[in-house]
Amino acid sequence: MSAYMFEHQKDQPVLKLTRQQAELLLRNTRHGRLAFLSEGQVEIFPVNYVFDEKKLYFRTAPGSKLIAAEARSMVAFETDGILPDEGWSVVVRGKISPVAEEEIDYVRGLGLAPWIPTFKDFFVALSIEEITGRHFIFARQPERGDERTFTYDPQRTTSTPPEDPDPTKLSR
Repeated sequence: MSAYMFEHQKDQPVLKLTRQQAELLLRNTRHGRLAFLSEGQVEIFPVNYVFDEKKLYFRTAPGSKLIAAEARSMVAFETDGILPDEGWSVVVRGKISPVAEEEIDYVRGLGLAPWIPTFKDFFVALSIEEITGRHFIFARQPERGDERTFTYDPQRTTSTPPEDPDPTKLSR
């Protein structure tokens, strides 16, 4: 059995996640970053969210997130996790919109609540049009000419990073 969340192919430190793997990570995480274009510049905001297998939901106060939702804007949402020897990232793309009044009790029932004690009176939904993700096994970056590079064998319980680098050969 692998020592990591997801099994990689031999000697491959980056794994492209399946949709099911990405959704598993979305279900078990509660925070991420919402990015969109607003008045000619890219905005990015941390948000806490819930995922119901179809949409992501978050709450907001009046401002650019609510304006983007009312305009049914295309957005990108990213969430990630970092452990001592592995990490992952999931990106969702889709449109955000205000949650209809008749759906608010449903969203409240999912356990959505702001983390900070400020008024977030508006509920927003992100309809998923695309979801991608990657999982990473951490190790020192190899340098060109290294005799020994990263190795990973799914049959072993740990990875083997390269030896300490020669500081005279470091990338700039």
